[in-house]
Amino acid sequence: MAQYFRTLPFFVVLLFAAAGAMMIPAIYGVAVRDHDSARVFFYSGLLTGITAMLLGFATQARARVDGDQKYLISLLLSYVWLPIILGVPMLEAVGNTRAINVYFEMVSALTTTGAPMFDPARLADTVHLWRATVGWLGGLLIWVTALAVLAPLNLGGFEVTSEASAPGQMIPNSGQMRAAAPSDRLRRQAAVLAPIYLGLTLVLALGLSLAGERPLVSVIHAMSTLSTSGISAAGGLEKTGAGVAGEMLIFVFFAFALTRRSFTSGFGRPALDRMARDREVRLALLAAVVLPTILFMRHWIGAFEVDELDNADGAIAALWGSVFTVMSFLTTTGFVSQAWAGAQSWSGLETSGFILVGVAVMGGGVATTAGGLKLLRVYALYKHGAREIERLVHPHSVAGAGRLGRRIRREGAFVAWIFFMLFLTSIAAVMLALTGLGLPFDQALMLAIAALSTCGPLAGVAGTDPVIYLALSDPAKLVLGAAMILGRMETLVFLAVFNPTFWRS
Repeated sequence: MAQYFRTLPFFVVLLFAAAGAMMIPAIYGVAVRDHDSARVFFYSGLLTGITAMLLGFATQARARVDGDQKYLISLLLSYVWLPIILGVPMLEAVGNTRAINVYFEMVSALTTTGAPMFDPARLADTVHLWRATVGWLGGLLIWVTALAVLAPLNLGGFEVTSEASAPGQMIPNSGQMRAAAPSDRLRRQAAVLAPIYLGLTLVLALGLSLAGERPLVSVIHAMSTLSTSGISAAGGLEKTGAGVAGEMLIFVFFAFALTRRSFTSGFGRPALDRMARDREVRLALLAAVVLPTILFMRHWIGAFEVDELDNADGAIAALWGSVFTVMSFLTTTGFVSQAWAGAQSWSGLETSGFILVGVAVMGGGVATTAGGLKLLRVYALYKHGAREIERLVHPHSVAGAGRLGRRIRREGAFVAWIFFMLFLTSIAAVMLALTGLGLPFDQALMLAIAALSTCGPLAGVAGTDPVIYLALSDPAKLVLGAAMILGRMETLVFLAVFNPTFWRS
């Protein structure tokens, strides 16, 4: 039996994972006496498990080439076909909806985008748990495959510090993980990361429950925070009852979307020192300090004009709301602080949503569940720009920072700039498709950025008028679904797939 599971193709393993995940809402449905939903998820999980077992037996006799290219293609295709399987029980449980809406919802959850298709009040708690579970598993999938598949191929942000001459090219290395087959790397990374991922989720869920949230809501918000999907059964943090205490707990766990060192470096003082020196953490802290300060000063000036400076509680709430919301969108989670709207009432000024657009585009850390450009690429572009400005003043100066620093400023910045241009081109292409389908320019811009940065709530918060995904046409939903997959896997991965050198390596 162990040999059977060890030789399963990647897509069959994902089918088994989907079948097991369907049992979670089935068990919960029985516990809360939602027997109709429980029955749907149970039978769907049973059918999916039987199908996976038969496919596993059918593929045992085939000789398979265990290469990185195959796993990369399988990962790309999984984001297309797996939401169909995951959407079958949800389609039956929700009822009175169309398959395209459920497929969009599952693509959104699996890519950790979290673009809400349905009104929260319309869905049963069992269905909300299923949405959060799919998003949580999508986050775990990214954690594992980023380190087991993308890292050896110098993709997903690893190309900035890699010494390979081109993304998608493996460099000689005698390390055990590099020498191992992709299937072995996947098993080892899953065995290491899955307990950490599960443990962190349980700790946050317990903390949120103690802070005043319902147990189910606390579990869903914990899953959404670790996966950066931003899925909520209550429609937002302001309706949960946890208050500022719950937001502070979630804020702490944003660290796991800022740098992979937060969950790969262990615990203790040495790990904290490495995190403190991490380039991505420093850039994230800079954004978390500078942008909220600018927003606070703007609201402070507004409060000065309306004689509200004596309202100290409003000032503190405005500052906290800015810090939390900026960090939430920087990690592409999309949770909005309950004090975010209070800042406007304190000063009488509206907060520009384009600030949230900027931090969402910047994104989180490499090999984390966050989307966007990734902080390491932004850091490489910043260091290159700072070095060029320094050379304008001192043309013959020699920069330090060691071999890695020079690599980041030169080759790393070059690759980061290429990805930045590809990201902007992708935004333009998605916008062109959406405007061609009849959407206004501003809505097309918000939807394109929200999909490609995997920050679905952005379209409902940053724009002048919130965008309702359910009101979009079917072609627009398909375009956004493709954009979410592109944003999750990144454009460089698609280019690597069509690179002849990638297939010959």
